[in-house]
Amino acid sequence: MGEIYTTVIFLFVLFALLGSSVWIGLALMGVAWVGMELFTTRPAGDAMITTIWTGASSWTLTALPLFIWMGEILYRTRLSQDMFRGLAPWMRWLPGGLLHTNIAGCTIFAAVSGSSAATLTTVGKMSIPELRKRGYPEYMIVGTLAGAATLGLMIPPSLTLIVYGVSINESITKLFMAGIFPGLVLASLFMAYIMGWHFFAKDQRPAPEPSMSLREMIAESRFLIPVLMLVTAVIGSMYLGLATATEAAAVGVIGALTLAMAQGSLGWSTFTESLMGATRTSAMIALILMGASFLSLAMGFTGLPRALAAWIDQMNLSPLVLIIALTLFYVVLGMFLDGISSVVLTMAIVEPMIRQAGIDVIWFGIFIVVVVEMAQVTPPIGFNLFVLQSMTRHEISYIAKTAIPMVGLMMLMVVILVVWPELATWLPNNLRSGPSGG
Repeated sequence: MGEIYTTVIFLFVLFALLGSSVWIGLALMGVAWVGMELFTTRPAGDAMITTIWTGASSWTLTALPLFIWMGEILYRTRLSQDMFRGLAPWMRWLPGGLLHTNIAGCTIFAAVSGSSAATLTTVGKMSIPELRKRGYPEYMIVGTLAGAATLGLMIPPSLTLIVYGVSINESITKLFMAGIFPGLVLASLFMAYIMGWHFFAKDQRPAPEPSMSLREMIAESRFLIPVLMLVTAVIGSMYLGLATATEAAAVGVIGALTLAMAQGSLGWSTFTESLMGATRTSAMIALILMGASFLSLAMGFTGLPRALAAWIDQMNLSPLVLIIALTLFYVVLGMFLDGISSVVLTMAIVEPMIRQAGIDVIWFGIFIVVVVEMAQVTPPIGFNLFVLQSMTRHEISYIAKTAIPMVGLMMLMVVILVVWPELATWLPNNLRSGPSGG
């Protein structure tokens, strides 16, 4: 009974702070402070100072601002236009035509960005004008872009996976490995949806693209080379054991700066804007993580996570039932919080649950990313919906409707992960992961 009372107080304070528009990081600290003062004898101020410093000075966390900066640099260069030009010749012959550039572009850019918003903005600026010009239906342009941009959360380097790994003290490199196959499968599901539209909505197809010779297609493909080289350098250095995630992020930043200089698009304003953009985003995420680490400590002192884990153990829920319950929980939570906030806000409670149930924490990291991806395109607070609204000037309700099929495909992806868990666990278990940690 005491645990229920404690939980109610935690939730009441949390929602009161969030409802009053307090920053999420500060709201988490406020909840933790109340918990420490009410339920423990340890001085809350000393505990907060120690915990926040420990969380903020984590070496693993240094990968985060570096990957964000890399994405900001690429976003402000001509690489996005070059990527469309290199992809278009190879996508045109697929059923669904150039709509596939939304999926392929997001998949490639996700591998050098790690951010859903950066992926959406960069690929959207590239593809929306081109696809509109060629007469593709607006609902397909917007819907496929909304769904495909969420791949930035899964395909490494993923900011959400970095935050998850820091929260549960798991190898970032292993989590990155685990995200590759599920990310590619989800991208394939999105492309299959476009092909299905091509065959079932024949009256909506645009005029076919003019034919190109193989030599012309190969010539246009040269514009993809810089991006592919950067992807290979960043991801290859991690998976071959040559670098940790943090070191690979540094390689990515240097590579992105080098590409921008070679293009002639790295001016002083581009450099400073990318640096300040990365600083703002990193500071926001760091504040959330500081609050989450203090909340985890406070909950540990109250004994709430242990009590909840014991309660779940007594219920004898099967891992499958627990996963179904957590799916519904995160979908609802994701309607009101962004993905990173959802992860750090709940890990103190959820981690003991999944360990008690015997669920692989690497697999669960991929599962939670897929569920959080849905939150990016579900109203009322689907972050990708707002980004798309600013780019297309459509109503949020219209954009949300166009993304419904993509949400359905993400639900299917959850089912696939449950049926074939090896999709996420095989690669990290069988490939050398190199230096551990960040």
